[in-house]
Amino acid sequence: MAIGMALNGGVGFIHSNLTIEQQVSMIFKVKSFENGFIIEPVVMSPDNTIDDLDKITTTRHISGVPVTIDGKIGSKLVGLVSNRDTDFIEDRSLKLKDVMTPLNKLVTGLHPISIDEANKILKESKKGYLPIVDREGNLRALTTRTDMKKNREFPLASKDSNGKLLVGAAVKASSLDDIDLNRIKSLYDAGCNIIILDSLNGSGDAQVEYIKSIKSLGLKGLDVIAGNVARPQQARRLLESGCDGLRVGMGVGSIATTQLVKAVGRPQLSALYHCAKIAREYGVPALADGGVKNTGCVIKALAVGASCVIMGSLLAGVDESPGEYFFQDGVRLKHYRGVWSRESHIKGEAVYKMTSSDPAYRLAAGVSGAVVDKGPLNRYIPYLCQSIRHGMQDMGIISINNLQDAIYSGELRFELRSASAQREGGVHDLHSYTQRLFA
Repeated sequence: MAIGMALNGGVGFIHSNLTIEQQVSMIFKVKSFENGFIIEPVVMSPDNTIDDLDKITTTRHISGVPVTIDGKIGSKLVGLVSNRDTDFIEDRSLKLKDVMTPLNKLVTGLHPISIDEANKILKESKKGYLPIVDREGNLRALTTRTDMKKNREFPLASKDSNGKLLVGAAVKASSLDDIDLNRIKSLYDAGCNIIILDSLNGSGDAQVEYIKSIKSLGLKGLDVIAGNVARPQQARRLLESGCDGLRVGMGVGSIATTQLVKAVGRPQLSALYHCAKIAREYGVPALADGGVKNTGCVIKALAVGASCVIMGSLLAGVDESPGEYFFQDGVRLKHYRGVWSRESHIKGEAVYKMTSSDPAYRLAAGVSGAVVDKGPLNRYIPYLCQSIRHGMQDMGIISINNLQDAIYSGELRFELRSASAQREGGVHDLHSYTQRLFA
């Protein structure tokens, strides 16, 4: 799911109900899916055997490795060995120097080089690998033809400066959770780009201290999203603590019963407008978390100040989301379970306890349900994006910044609709109809 989100221009977050090792493993899978420049590729020496290569290719799911004089990145490149060189060799004890493709038969790129220039060389040379070397012939990086093909298929993919897919991770940050800097460092070392602090009420002392602790580590390029908040006072406290993003929304998720059970929450557009207005003063983006039922909701969220939206139920029915499909009354559905639901407690997946003194009492403030099948993510997200483009086009808006400026200046205005206007704005006066997601 995280891979699919990044390929389509979004960002996926690995949830926090995992051990450090499990979460790091998932981050690594996303970062290694489309490598761009592989800054630290697997490297072997001429004295390694084919058997050594077999072990590496099996565990790392790669088909070839560069060979340097001492088997280390940054050393002089002497060749490259791939499965084409070794597939039909029965004696797996042979050394790589006897089977590898030597340097004089390789095509290389000269460091520094852009990913576009590297892809052009790969395309023209018709090679599978392009080692990047400096003027002394030392290996600096590697890129592959497989990744070039992925670049062509997903030109709008979200990537970091090294051409790797963006990915984030959630970290528990409620008042009952310890500040786990070991997890933060491990996620960062695996390539995590964003940490999202997972708490129902993000303006407590625990999250403020968490933000300051993460920032004190000096992890370059790691952004921290704080929340959740619903009031400007909450937002300002987190913003002054140094967060890089603000998650807005309380009790408005499709599977949340927070407002019914706890009497806590706020209408999402009101919360988003007031919190985003404060966030603009600090130059920090606001994320709309909850209440997004369709693309119309996305446009409204963007209009009142959101920089992006978090989509739970909207994407819960795609093929890549967790869970199995089932049929009910002839409709293909997929289970969708809230973290606070009783089913999550029973399965041991619940994140939050009601109290620290008596963990036997757990609060059920969510439900479990089912969502309709929406097909593959690679078809559904382009549909969402195109719907938003058409909505902005009909308003005469050319960009999200233009949309928000128009709202704040009064050029574009929201209007209250009566009950009859709401009925008129939907499908009406038909005996029956069929609604399809895609044309």
